[in-house]
Amino acid sequence: MEALISAQARDPIGRAFAESRAKIGELAENARGAKLSEAERGHIRQAAEEFEAVFLSQMLTPMFESLETDGLFGGGSGERMYRSLMVEEYGKALSRSGGVGIADTVARQIIASQEVPS
Repeated sequence: MEALISAQARDPIGRAFAESRAKIGELAENARGAKLSEAERGHIRQAAEEFEAVFLSQMLTPMFESLETDGLFGGGSGERMYRSLMVEEYGKALSRSGGVGIADTVARQIIASQEVPS
C-alpha cells in the first residue's frame, strides 16, 4: 500500500486524480440528505470536470509516449517531464471545451445520489 501511495505522490496525474476523487467525496458527504444549492452544484460540476480532465490525460499519455523525439535537441528527462505537463494541460483543455461527456455523467450521478426527492 505504501508503494502505491508513494507512486501517486510522484505522479502528478495520479495526485490530481486522487485530489479530484477526494473533493467529489467531500462534496457528496456534505450534501447528503439535503437539496443542493446552486453553489454546491457548481462545485460538483467543477470536480466532475477535473475528474474528466485527469481521465483524458491518462488516455492521452500512451499516445504521446510513443512519439519519437528529434535527436539533436530533443529527448532527455526534461522533455519527459514537460511532455507529461503538456498532456495534463491537453486533458484540462479538452474537458473545458466540452470533453467527451464524462463530466456530465459524473455530475449528474453525484447530484442524483445526493438530492432528497421532493
